[in-house]
Amino acid sequence: MKNYLNFETEIKTLEEELEKLKDPYDQSGLSEVDTKKISKMQIELDEKIKSIYSNLDPWQTTMVARHEDRPKSNFFIENLFDDFIPLSGDRHYGEDKSVLTGFAKFNNQSVLVIGQEKGDNLDDRIKRNFGMMRPEGYRKAIRLMKLADKFKIPIISFIDTPGAYPGVGAEERGQAEAIAKSIECCMSLKVPTIAIVIGEGGSGGAIALASSNKVIMLENAIYSVISPEGCATILWRDPKKMLDAAKAMKLSAKDLLELEVIDEIISEPLGGAHRDKDLILKNVRESIIRNLDRFKNMTEEEIFNERKNKYLKIGRNKGFIENTNELSSLKPDKNKLSQIMREKKTILVSLTITLIALILFLIL
Repeated sequence: MKNYLNFETEIKTLEEELEKLKDPYDQSGLSEVDTKKISKMQIELDEKIKSIYSNLDPWQTTMVARHEDRPKSNFFIENLFDDFIPLSGDRHYGEDKSVLTGFAKFNNQSVLVIGQEKGDNLDDRIKRNFGMMRPEGYRKAIRLMKLADKFKIPIISFIDTPGAYPGVGAEERGQAEAIAKSIECCMSLKVPTIAIVIGEGGSGGAIALASSNKVIMLENAIYSVISPEGCATILWRDPKKMLDAAKAMKLSAKDLLELEVIDEIISEPLGGAHRDKDLILKNVRESIIRNLDRFKNMTEEEIFNERKNKYLKIGRNKGFIENTNELSSLKPDKNKLSQIMREKKTILVSLTITLIALILFLIL
């Protein structure tokens, strides 16, 4: 049974009519299949899907990103990689089933695979905690990322989470610290890292694994600091204003590519990734191959600096640094810094003289 979103009513109607036309049986028994009518209906359906999906607003994009039939991390791991060996546990507390981790072969190359997994049915979603990782999940990822770094193995992460789990137990076990340590670990690696946002990329729960050399998004995925509902609740005390929030947050792949927060968009089949899983597999595979090839002739230091410079560039196009393409550290431009310090010194002297004059005026 197909699941439809609330803006897909016309698509649902057309698909149901198309299925009836394809059925060789009617109420009276065997009937003739009208191939011309089926072809006409199929064209009409394709045009309708194209019309709707080429004009999605940010909230509709969010709904597509959360679609329950959308391919999850486990699907990509099973179909893109060979000889996947799952590894569990953080060696401190326990196992977190909301994140799949293990070594595998991709295109005859060893890789570490990390995938946030929401689950495909209710029981599986409960087991996976709806993709919300706990501290032990991040610590498991850190342990394996360090192992991959030691053996010079590239890391591929699939991001799909509404955010890190905010439960009392998770907070008691150091959720914020685990996320911070995971980001720190990602940024310190000397091996190529690729993160692909396949559904939701929610807040620190996502960026803890997505601080990579290349951040890629599926066309209808989202990546944001908070959910539209959460943002609307905070700003307007009304979660129903999620459309306004989604527009303001710039959470779509297209917006984030323009802002240079991400590096690439992977095209989805017409109507979303869930409508043609073979095609989305092909597109994701080609993207991973292309991006891994980029790093083949790069040294460890070049890989490390590329990642560091990528994040230093974000939001720093104005200020101390003029050429963000040649960033190598957080050190500001010394000439600009000296100029600013001189200007501040001049202002301070002027204020001091003014204050002294005011005091003398009041005394005399």
